[in-house]
Amino acid sequence: MRAITPARRAIKDPRNAKWLRCGGTWFVGVNALPNDSLGAVASGPRLTGKALDFIRDAFGLTDVGWDRAQLSVCYPGYPRRGAESEAAHRYRCERDAAHVDGLIPEGPDRRRHLREYHSFVLGIPLVASSPDASPFVIWEGSHEIVRDTFQKCFDGIPPERWGNKDITNAYHNLRRKVFDRCERVEVWAEPGEAYLAHRLSLHGIAPWGESASATDDGRMICYFRPEVWDPGRWLTAP
Repeated sequence: MRAITPARRAIKDPRNAKWLRCGGTWFVGVNALPNDSLGAVASGPRLTGKALDFIRDAFGLTDVGWDRAQLSVCYPGYPRRGAESEAAHRYRCERDAAHVDGLIPEGPDRRRHLREYHSFVLGIPLVASSPDASPFVIWEGSHEIVRDTFQKCFDGIPPERWGNKDITNAYHNLRRKVFDRCERVEVWAEPGEAYLAHRLSLHGIAPWGESASATDDGRMICYFRPEVWDPGRWLTAP
């Protein structure tokens, strides 16, 4: 796999040291993979496969224009307590740090605002690891609860002004609703496979299992989260 060498370089690059979190057990790696707009790295082939065929057929996206992928790497012991608060660390351990992408915490009180409009989340494992090595977690059907919540929350507000609204309370309420109503599912894949998550889904990362195993690279997954649609489409598209 051509991506593994530039991925390793990115992780070791001192300029990316800021992405090492949770007591050194998680490399967040936002936009850390040096791929081009075709999804290619190191003059390799463009990104292709069945997942992309599905994206084209389901969403009508024929020319995505790939963002630089996130390199999410977990190591044994994830999540150790780092700089985050005790409550945040407990949520990470007990609820897999479940979140909806694009809802950014801002200010000293970490109030949530909608700032990013990802079209989907495409996960591609770069190395082999066991199924209990901090797998991706998703709450099945959660995207419909998220959609319903924000349709009500943003009712009467032009899409270009959605980011001005403080949605913290609505966000906390919908998470509780999801935990009560939706099944938690762990998703695991091997190199050569991929998985696609709905952009509105509540998802996270499970703690490293007691018997989990991986290579020296840890559990390494690259995530593509291109922002293709405008705010209105983010909420209303399939």
